[in-house]
Amino acid sequence: MMMTRRAALLAGVAVLTATVGCVIRPPLARRPVGPASATGFVTVDGLGFRRNGRPYRYAGANIWYGAWLGADTTYGDRARLKRELDRLQALGIRNLRILGSAELSPLKNSITPGFRDASGRYDEALLTGLDWTLSELAKRDMTAVLYLTNFWEWSGGMMTYLSWVDGGRFLNMNDPAHPWPEFPDWNAAFYSSRPAQALYRDYIRAVVSRTNSVTGVRYVDDPTIMAWQLANEPRPGGSQKVALANLPPFYRWIDETARYIKALDPHHLVSTGSEGLKGAIEREEIVLAAHRPASIDYLTAHIWPNNWSWMDAGNLAATYAAGAARVADYIAAHVHLARMLGKPLVIEEFGYPRDGQDAYDPSIATTYKDRFYRQVYAAIEADMAAGGPLSGSNFWAWNGEARAAHADHRFRRGDLAYMGDPPHEPQGWYGVFDSDIATQTVIRAHATAIVQA
Repeated sequence: MMMTRRAALLAGVAVLTATVGCVIRPPLARRPVGPASATGFVTVDGLGFRRNGRPYRYAGANIWYGAWLGADTTYGDRARLKRELDRLQALGIRNLRILGSAELSPLKNSITPGFRDASGRYDEALLTGLDWTLSELAKRDMTAVLYLTNFWEWSGGMMTYLSWVDGGRFLNMNDPAHPWPEFPDWNAAFYSSRPAQALYRDYIRAVVSRTNSVTGVRYVDDPTIMAWQLANEPRPGGSQKVALANLPPFYRWIDETARYIKALDPHHLVSTGSEGLKGAIEREEIVLAAHRPASIDYLTAHIWPNNWSWMDAGNLAATYAAGAARVADYIAAHVHLARMLGKPLVIEEFGYPRDGQDAYDPSIATTYKDRFYRQVYAAIEADMAAGGPLSGSNFWAWNGEARAAHADHRFRRGDLAYMGDPPHEPQGWYGVFDSDIATQTVIRAHATAIVQA
């Protein structure tokens, strides 16, 4: 099977034991819980979040395509978005992680339209779709995490920014002529490219400083936004050699960008969007260094047992248990890291396939997927009960009423049945459909448990 964004993660990165020096900018003083806490903004209080003077814990979901559905265009579908938000609210979902950027890209499998192009033209229709989505979240007392670019190709991302300042040169992910880890190694040049980062910052400034065209509320004043996220799954490289060499610019990019966002917007939290250890060549010290600056408010972790070869989708009965043990270890490792840093932790992506190899159709059972969800949720509930740093989660991802438009379950440019599975992946691979009653029962039980805790 062709390597996908997440499947690439199983490319066999060894755990190193040597110590690498870390270059960290002087930290900002930790911003205390202040007046914003009384106005609906999510703030950090020790190992947890607070909102409106109370602890804020949430069951959340990923719905990257919110702005596309929210656009008043031929590709938008506001009626469907309302229905999806109502379904999620009924499950007890309180937070949505949403794509807040997309660079119009020559890369294969990247989504169109994009929020911006190489000329610096911003797509007002799509930005208005984001406005409308946020306005609908506010009506349902939901919050949003908005990520501001992507390490991977499916929304343009860092490779596209590099192509704009490097004479149009780029690599496609999964190009047989450029196998793993060439794509992430090439992409890591973004952290040292001031011209590429200047374009990225232009977009950050435009979005963070935006006034919502639907509500008239400036984004910086909107408590519907919980956090800005630097990128989806930023990592310093794919190979050990490149990743280690890129650590100084990688750390600098994190802290400088986070500081830049906070200079524009003092009210909202900032996070990296990191996978955690899997995005840090398995090194705890890299996760710690990347999240140590006071400009980063909390840690994130992503969990993909199938893509990391922790289990075999074609033989779940025999391999599930071994994978579950590694999931438990991965969660525990990140709880430990968050405690070391004294910051909250969110498991903001976790996904599992349906029962069977290449099983994408909603008619296929979700026995092991549901078991995996219960494991993740149980770990979160236990850590919350112990006063630990785990404060929220966002399952990957909500498909809702969408169904694959093609028999091969592949997304084609122009398709409008947006799913939680991005355009480079099989449609239905990890998403939760509106017909997945068993999975929804697990989600609802967890949402109820943490609200009542």
